[in-house]
Amino acid sequence: EAGHAIIAQTLPNCDNVQEISIIPRGQAGGYTLTFDEEDRTHMTKKKLLDSITMMLGGRSAEETMLDDITTGASNDIERATKIARKMVAEWGMTNKLGLISFGDGGEIFVGRDYQKQVPYSDDLAKQIDNEVKNIIDTAHKQAKEILENIREFVKKCEDKIS
Repeated sequence: EAGHAIIAQTLPNCDNVQEISIIPRGQAGGYTLTFDEEDRTHMTKKKLLDSITMMLGGRSAEETMLDDITTGASNDIERATKIARKMVAEWGMTNKLGLISFGDGGEIFVGRDYQKQVPYSDDLAKQIDNEVKNIIDTAHKQAKEILENIREFVKKCEDKIS
C-alpha cells in the first residue's frame, strides 16, 4: 500500500491520499483511499496515465522492496488495463491509432458460450493490444523508477521501526 501512496503523492495528477490500511478486507489485502477534490466529469490523459502508474505502485513496491511479487496486485492490474484499453480503443488517446473509437463490439452466442465480436481486423486488434501494453509498461517503469529513487529512505524507515 505504501507503493500506491508514494506514487500518488509524487505524481502531479493523482488524487490526494486520504487513508491507507493494511488490514485485509474481503479479497483486498489492504487499500489506499484517494480523494479528488474536484468533481470531474471528464478525465485528462495525464490524469489517467498518472492514475495507472499509481495503480501499479503496489506491484512495483513488491518488486523493488521485496525482490518478489504476490497475487495482491491482481485487481490493480485489471483496473489499470481496463483504463488503458479504454484510452486506446474508446477515447482516442493514442497518437499511433488516432481519433477513432473502436467500440467494444458485442457478444454473440456460439454454441454453449458467448464470444466477443469486435468491429475491426485482427491486425488492428494487435495494434490496440500493443498500445495498451505500451501504456502499462511505461507506467510500470515509471512507478519502479520513483520507488527505486526513494529505496534508501524506505530502508531507513524500516530500520527505525524494527
